[in-house]
Amino acid sequence: MPADRLLATALQAYQTAANPAETDKILATTTTLLTNLNNPLNLSLLTSHFLTARAIWQFPDGLRTCLRVMSIYNTAAIHVRRNELDNATLTWGQTPAGSGVYSEDWSRAIAKGTDEKSSRWQHVLVLTGILMGMEGDERRSLSRALRSTLEQAVVTAANLALDDQIQTGILGRGAVVLALTYAFPLLSAPARDMINANALLPATVEAILGAEGFQQGDFIPPIAKDIIRWQKIQWHANSPSVIRLQRLESRPLAQNMGPLSRLASFAVEHATDANMVLRVHEELLAFTTTLLDKWSHSQLSTVDLSVESMVLLPDVIQGPYPMLWQLFKKIMYTIVAVLQPIIGRSLLDPHLRNDAVAPVVATKTLHALRNLSFISTRQGAGSFQAYAFTYLASLDIITRYPGACSSFLQDTQPPPPSQTGSVPSPVVQALTLFYLNTAEHLPLTLPTPTCERLIITPATAYLSPTSSWLTSPANDPPSALTLELFEAAHSATLSTLSCPQHSVVAAALVPFYVDALLSSFPSRISPRQFRLAFRTVMQIATPPYPLSFSHPELAETLLEMLRFRASPDGGASTHPLPQPPGHEPGDATQPPAAAPISEQMALVLALIDALPYLPVHILEEWLTRAAESAAAIADPRMRDAARHRLWDVLASGEMDVERAAVGVAWWGTKGGRDTVLLGRAAGPEFLMSGALAVQDSSSSSSSKL
Repeated sequence: MPADRLLATALQAYQTAANPAETDKILATTTTLLTNLNNPLNLSLLTSHFLTARAIWQFPDGLRTCLRVMSIYNTAAIHVRRNELDNATLTWGQTPAGSGVYSEDWSRAIAKGTDEKSSRWQHVLVLTGILMGMEGDERRSLSRALRSTLEQAVVTAANLALDDQIQTGILGRGAVVLALTYAFPLLSAPARDMINANALLPATVEAILGAEGFQQGDFIPPIAKDIIRWQKIQWHANSPSVIRLQRLESRPLAQNMGPLSRLASFAVEHATDANMVLRVHEELLAFTTTLLDKWSHSQLSTVDLSVESMVLLPDVIQGPYPMLWQLFKKIMYTIVAVLQPIIGRSLLDPHLRNDAVAPVVATKTLHALRNLSFISTRQGAGSFQAYAFTYLASLDIITRYPGACSSFLQDTQPPPPSQTGSVPSPVVQALTLFYLNTAEHLPLTLPTPTCERLIITPATAYLSPTSSWLTSPANDPPSALTLELFEAAHSATLSTLSCPQHSVVAAALVPFYVDALLSSFPSRISPRQFRLAFRTVMQIATPPYPLSFSHPELAETLLEMLRFRASPDGGASTHPLPQPPGHEPGDATQPPAAAPISEQMALVLALIDALPYLPVHILEEWLTRAAESAAAIADPRMRDAARHRLWDVLASGEMDVERAAVGVAWWGTKGGRDTVLLGRAAGPEFLMSGALAVQDSSSSSSSKL
């Protein structure tokens, strides 16, 4: 059919009632016409009527329709440019391809069709399609001047659409945001500076959280209706809740969350209205709170990662369940990507970094990250740079305000472990882990009574074998967060003990902690963790910490406990332990890579690690005892590794000058060398006063002569 007749047919079809069955034909016809019409006036006419077509816009399919509009103009622009390049190589007499309209003339004609008859947000779709088709993928089809004009037209239309909230509506704002996610990488710096970030910011957050995005977490409650509990949990792949998840994932914005989060970050960084940033921050916090609440009431939230294969059917594990968690991860990445520039502004923006606003922003950010902890703690999902910056920057801010620290811990304090030993849900475990990890950073800021109530009490509840569910028979197999919770409790306790102002608490806590540490090794903590914890305790119990002056005998008492445990009578195992992950042979504090490590060897190494912190007057004695303990290790490779570590302590500079002098004297003149190398001290044989030494036969015969 000739292009003119096809144009008349298309214009007539535009005015018919919306019919989904005919929509695809209409859109295909429009693409054909955009590529083949050779009159720029007809191109403008076609675009003008297309943007007001009843058949397209009466009942649009949300942002899918908007994406298809952009795709039409993107595809048409690519074909026009390709035809132009092909026609440039034709010889005389050959038939040109397409309409023969040049790319710049075609772009101007289409832009003229975005007139006052249609909405500004529709103009953004068309102009973005042109920009993508002509300049995307390094095509460089337009002159610099025309490209700059086109970029300014995209930004101007977007600003006008976002400013007119009533006429634009929810669909229009979503369409603008969708278009900008595609156009933003193509915009020059001057064009980006023209974007009204104050209007764009709420629109991007609305797109992320709204019906075209994560739907305020409303996809979670319907899952309960489709869960069938029998011997194992069944969740059919064709159930309504799964179909809803699939539809959510297929929406244009949900598929494009990466670029959308970058657009939102740009809006946060460039918004001049600080109050708008704070409102968006509040919306993100409210969303994460709602998400956590809805997930906590879901039956699937009670399934721990360690028992998924025993609780869920294989079809569930291979089908909808990973799809759900993939969506959760996408939610976390997107929210954190927007929180990062907000917390970044609170470090620099005078309106956000003042004492009235900064602790509030930091506290709300930590609350939002806590609400996402059920996602971030699953298989290390929170191990990415944006999360680390957001979390640590929030901690840096909040630690300047003791009241804010105390309030946050008070608001998020986990429930005490059940006396019956019942295992809490994975959500509660994740929240508790976040609490303990956060509490680890706050003892230096808090007063001693608050620190004891909000950090020591919750942490020690997970260290005591009698009160912690971590060691309960009900926790078999161990939950996925068992080890991390135990390590976090140790870290929070050590962090408190390391603060000089909390020495009153340390005096009463250290004996309990060391007892818990020794009872936990090697079943629940690795040799490296045990050595680090014991070394930290020894630092606390020796000068210049106040505890060493109030309890001067504590350090030697702890060392004696450790030495006895490492002795043959102490019951320490001599069998090699499993090699810990992340073992680094280049670390001087670790034994050589070829040497296995047993419980006894780890105890001896912990004893050696403590030597650089001992008071000078007892150092020589404990050097000897450490050497004797190393010599008592039966396995030759383990014994050599312990001796190697002792040499490192003496020679690698871990000791200060005064202690190093004692070490040199002990090694050279006090029998240290022989004790280390031979396992015994060299020296004259001890004789009772007045006794005669026993002589061999040769010496006795010679004396008779």
